[in-house]
Amino acid sequence: MADIHPTAIVADGARLGAKVSIGPFSIIGPDVVLEDGVKVQSHALIEGHTTVGARTVVFPHSAIGGPPQDTSYQGEPTKVIIGSDCIIREQVTIHRGTARGRGETRIGNNCFLMISSHVAHDCVVADRVVLVNSATLGGHVQVGEHAILSGLVAVQQHCRIGAHAFIGGLSGVNADVLPFVSAIGDRAELGGLNIVGLKRRGFDRPTIHALRAAYKAVFEGGGTREDRVARVAEKYADVPAVLMIVDFIRAGGDRPLCMPRD
Repeated sequence: MADIHPTAIVADGARLGAKVSIGPFSIIGPDVVLEDGVKVQSHALIEGHTTVGARTVVFPHSAIGGPPQDTSYQGEPTKVIIGSDCIIREQVTIHRGTARGRGETRIGNNCFLMISSHVAHDCVVADRVVLVNSATLGGHVQVGEHAILSGLVAVQQHCRIGAHAFIGGLSGVNADVLPFVSAIGDRAELGGLNIVGLKRRGFDRPTIHALRAAYKAVFEGGGTREDRVARVAEKYADVPAVLMIVDFIRAGGDRPLCMPRD
């Protein structure tokens, strides 16, 4: 049974799982699904066709499921889907998708969205991503698992951030950032591998050495980038982490690749 504070407003039609709690003055819309164990603290707003996964905690003054900041939006019943065990801190905003985009904004499991971070329409955020205070994702951004975006990072629409990447504070990202790398700058540039993150997540020494060599080979040497990537794919065919970089480059996107600093 849900624990709902007397001052909270839960619209007819909202679906609440077991052991959900809703704090003072929070508002839950009619098309919202809160799965088992979700905790919504005071003064939060969850609206639209929004699903919040089990045991996720929503802190005060967050606004989830609001309409996208996109002039093409005409009120279509698009969605926000949030995974389980996420932490959504104060003043976080997450907007639903658009009809001309994915139709949904999706956040994976075990994500940590710190104070005042923003996830715009049609974004896809994978598992265990961290958005530090006031990090901002523009529309249609994709963020791979275990990526960390530091405070006040701004990511331009349609960019991709690879898995295990680290973006330094105050950076402006206007290009695709490879998996396993670090990037920083007013217009972010690559600073090499995210060695600290790789070690913390248990990548062994041979894998890190292979990633370092592959990173260098992608950006240096003869031939086109396509040629260099093909050589890397062949040489490191038995190293799954390297193949993640290969697949990321080959998949392409709407933005160019973020390049290393000179």
